[in-house]
Amino acid sequence: MSLLIWIILFCLVGGVLSVLAASMFLLIPDKQQQRLLPHMVSFAIGALLSAAFLALLPHAINYPGVGDVHDVTFTVLLGILGFFVLEKMVLWRHCHSHDCEVHGEEQAHGHGEDKARSMMILIGDGMHNMVDGVLIAAAFLTDFHLGVVTSVAVATHEIPQELGDFSILLHSGYSRMKALIFNVLASLTTVIGGVAAYYGLQDAQGAVPYVLAIAAASFIYIAVADLIPSLHRRTEVRVSLQQITLISLGVITIYLAHSTLH
Repeated sequence: MSLLIWIILFCLVGGVLSVLAASMFLLIPDKQQQRLLPHMVSFAIGALLSAAFLALLPHAINYPGVGDVHDVTFTVLLGILGFFVLEKMVLWRHCHSHDCEVHGEEQAHGHGEDKARSMMILIGDGMHNMVDGVLIAAAFLTDFHLGVVTSVAVATHEIPQELGDFSILLHSGYSRMKALIFNVLASLTTVIGGVAAYYGLQDAQGAVPYVLAIAAASFIYIAVADLIPSLHRRTEVRVSLQQITLISLGVITIYLAHSTLH
């Protein structure tokens, strides 16, 4: 099977299949959703951070032709700051529950304005997914196994992310079917980004390590700026131990996947 086909398949795993998994999750009663969602977020934190530090950054730093490691780490820094700016512009907004900041803003307005804001969030989600596709393609062009690990890390985050998007759309007045269609359409930009990067980066191999650095920045930013703060809402010892255990499980999963595949 050609590398392009693998890229498309794993972009679908990180995009469309995550949307479908999130839509199935909505069939679970709300109370169970609220119990399971923090567990999914905790696991995603471990997966994203381990993929960034154990897979993406080492490959970026050791990529043939990289002269100065500082160029790679500086790219990571710029990436983190860039994602902060995008999130301020509501182009990289993450929501992982009914009661997130975005959802609270949605409920404070009328239905018409809610739908306009929801479409803005979908546009931002589409941009986010397109970038994910670029990152997945860059990982596959570097090493097939790195591409698999990167795709798995993307999927672990996208499921709770898409669940948050579903909640926003449903509370804005969309039917379940319309919410599913809009989320699937937004997720298809992952494939667009993956295919565009596959053709673009083949003629620009020197850019690949810096795209990997941006991928690491994306994973670090999502984990540290978006996911970890949501876990601080619960401070009970039992809950904290559960969070630490699931974060560790996410790290171990990516570590074993990366080690086994190599």
